[in-house]
Amino acid sequence: MAVKIRLKRMGAKKTPFYRIVAADSRSPRDGRYIEVIGTYNPVAQPAAIQINEELALKWLQDGAKPSDTVRNLFSNEGIMEKFHNAKFSK
Repeated sequence: MAVKIRLKRMGAKKTPFYRIVAADSRSPRDGRYIEVIGTYNPVAQPAAIQINEELALKWLQDGAKPSDTVRNLFSNEGIMEKFHNAKFSK
C-alpha cells in the first residue's frame, strides 16, 4: 500500500480548512484516511498550522510520501530538516 501525507479539505464553501492526513494514495481526496497528523487553516491571519511532529516523522520514516503542499508546510515547520538529519546521520 502506497501511503501519502496530504490535505483533506473540510469547512464551508469559500472558507476552506484542511486536515493533514496519512492516506492510501488510491483513496479519494476527502475519503478514507489512516491517521490525522495535523490541521492547516489558510483563512486565518496568519495561517494557522498545527502538526503533531512525532506522528509526521513516524510516517515519513515508514516511507509515506508528502504532497507538494504538505512538504512545504513541513519545511516551514522544520520537520523535513529533522527527517533528513535523522535519515542521513546513520
